Amino acid sequence: MADMFKILQQAQQMQGRLQQMHEELQQKSVTGTAGGGMVAVEADGRGHIRRVKIDPSMLGHPDVEMIEDLILVAVNDAQKKATDLAQQEMSKLTGGMELPFKLPF
Repeated sequence: MADMFKILQQAQQMQGRLQQMHEELQQKSVTGTAGGGMVAVEADGRGHIRRVKIDPSMLGHPDVEMIEDLILVAVNDAQKKATDLAQQEMSKLTGGMELPFKLPF
């Protein structure tokens, strides 16, 4: 029975560390770019978009579809970087051990 108690205690500790990591990821920032930096998207470490910056020279551009594509590419880049950051942080937490499930961030 002592082993079961120890497992439960370790699970609670892991849950606490996961919550702390989740909060730390919210404070971190990643930036995705497209068009040589003409469009930049900032996201937190969980992939939630905080800010979109578009170079003013793009605003008068007649090809709106190209601007939309650049925004999409920059958003995808930022979210990929956020996912990579979260995976790096999780790897630190689990000692590099792969978990059999995906986390919700």
